[in-house]
Amino acid sequence: MRYPIDLHTIPQPLMTRRLLRIAAVAFIAIGVMRPAIAQDLLADFEQKVTTFTLDNGLTFVIVERPEAPVVSMHTYADVGSVDEVKGITGIAHLFEHMAFKGTDTVGTLDIDAERTAIAAENAAFDALRKEQQKGALADPARVAELTETLGAATEVTKAFVEPNEFDQIVTRAGGTGLNASTSTDATRYFYSLPANKLELWFSLESDRFLNPVLREFFAEREVVKEERRMVTDSNPIGRLVEEFLSTAFKAHPYGEPIVGHMSDIATMTRAEALAFYRTYYVPSNLTVALVGAVDPDNAKRLAETYFGRLPAAPKPEAVETVEPEQIGERRVIIREQTQPFVLVGYHKGSMFSEDAAAFDMLASILGTGRTSRIYKSLVDDQQLALQASAFNNFPGNKYPSLMAFYAVPNQGQTPEGVEAAIYAEVERLKTEGVTDEELTRAKTRARANLVRQLGSNTGLASMMAMHQALYGDWREVFYSLDRLDAVTAADVQRVANETFRPNNRTVAMIVTETDETASVQSEQDANGAIR
Repeated sequence: MRYPIDLHTIPQPLMTRRLLRIAAVAFIAIGVMRPAIAQDLLADFEQKVTTFTLDNGLTFVIVERPEAPVVSMHTYADVGSVDEVKGITGIAHLFEHMAFKGTDTVGTLDIDAERTAIAAENAAFDALRKEQQKGALADPARVAELTETLGAATEVTKAFVEPNEFDQIVTRAGGTGLNASTSTDATRYFYSLPANKLELWFSLESDRFLNPVLREFFAEREVVKEERRMVTDSNPIGRLVEEFLSTAFKAHPYGEPIVGHMSDIATMTRAEALAFYRTYYVPSNLTVALVGAVDPDNAKRLAETYFGRLPAAPKPEAVETVEPEQIGERRVIIREQTQPFVLVGYHKGSMFSEDAAAFDMLASILGTGRTSRIYKSLVDDQQLALQASAFNNFPGNKYPSLMAFYAVPNQGQTPEGVEAAIYAEVERLKTEGVTDEELTRAKTRARANLVRQLGSNTGLASMMAMHQALYGDWREVFYSLDRLDAVTAADVQRVANETFRPNNRTVAMIVTETDETASVQSEQDANGAIR
């Protein structure tokens, strides 16, 4: 889980990597990838891409890339933090962790004894949570007793665990890049293996979604709690982002943190995690992409043998909550003895909006890279900021989200002054529009980024899985180029004027507080001033 703000600390004959690099240079040189070139590239891919859907609803995308005897695998689960509800925030992320803990055959020394121990551990925690839920009426002695009981039960479960066996099996087989990620919209599992170990992947990956054992659950909760402390609680920007999103989204679950609220993490149970898994980790909600030295017929045979075991179930319903139209500017100010920071967001449509490509161009022109308007104005020309940028689809893209700007004020500059400078550039674009040169450069950048991703098996698998899952067709990877080509300067100016309105804006900033200003503020608070 990462915020799309990176200050320490946001997708056939097949061309070879070398040819792709040459193609990328060529596309940059000519400025724009012509539709004919995009169509030729798609035609090449279609010769080497095979898709099939199992009887239970799980879809595979196979891309033959035989240049090296390696296969990259990407499992896309169409579930993220947006699918959570109050009380279990962070459960999508926690289950991602659990998916590496093994199954009833991987990660255990004695599954029958382990299940008995896990049941006792669950009972101990349930009793503790019940007492703690009494709040001020909870008996401290009883809480201490139950805490000790839970600790003893957890120690018993450890005796039956073979730690990290899933990871060790993959590593011994020559696997690389074993990892996963949870976002607002999806959970992704990925790694690469030698091509002759393909059946091992089918066995392991299907097993962890068929027979998961949520072992070391309470210990892993502590790992996630520590992750929250590092990413949010002890990180000023993390705290600001969390406050910003909860302010910008008052109804839609995009306003909830991916990592979850601390109280939800602390009280989450195995039963809740299993219920979440049974709802969302069903074949109809999973898409797999395999890219590399893989034979489609063999892959289909293995898929039917291993993934065909997963029971069919209906695809979960989409989020029904719609964020109401914002009717007034919202602001969050955090005063801390730390670097100032400015974050501004405007509500916009989803990735399925007819203006999605126009927003991509708008964000690129305004705030992507050192040649963008925001960077050149705030950092280079006025020297108001150390860094400034814009980004799109925050915090997700499946549902209407935000286009946002951030800036780090330079020494001696105020967040309010930097905020005003951002608005000045926004208003200039709204009034004057964009040049053909700027639009061409933005389109070229988008195409070059796509071509670079095509050169990586891992990147290609990620894109293929996501587009197949969300659009129902991997070809959308290339159709997006046509949508970019269709964007005009007038489109960019129109969406800017429709979107960049004060009443559609949420602003969050960190204002640096010195010891002296903190003392004055404390005195004002004591006198009843509203902070």
